[in-house]
Amino acid sequence: MKTPTGKVVVLPCSGIGKVYGALAREIAYELAERVRPDVVLLTCLPLVVVGDEQAKQLVTENPVITIDGCPMNCAHKSVELQGVEVALSRQAISFYVAHKDLKPDGVAELDETGRKLAALAADELALAVDTLAGKEGI
Repeated sequence: MKTPTGKVVVLPCSGIGKVYGALAREIAYELAERVRPDVVLLTCLPLVVVGDEQAKQLVTENPVITIDGCPMNCAHKSVELQGVEVALSRQAISFYVAHKDLKPDGVAELDETGRKLAALAADELALAVDTLAGKEGI
């Protein structure tokens, strides 16, 4: 595991047109904007794929959590292709499986139920973010 930097990169899937891609992105936004705004950093998956220097520096210097929308695991694989070990990898559907009463809908934007599921998933990931950032117990 990388030495904690106080920051964690959360890299969601870019699954355009897919409900679980939208869920992955919404979970990342929840983490960055509400749950751990001073800890979570976001970057664009295509920038990682094309080897953008700033995006590569972020994933190289900080622990990375990927959230994929489907079993293809594009976010996870894209980080690994940069020679970086992913600290935690989750598939968005796993949150729905754990909370079947919150079935998300929508592709460009999640419905209210999907947003509730994203908020719940972000809350569940908070401890992992804290641990990876070296800020356990905040």
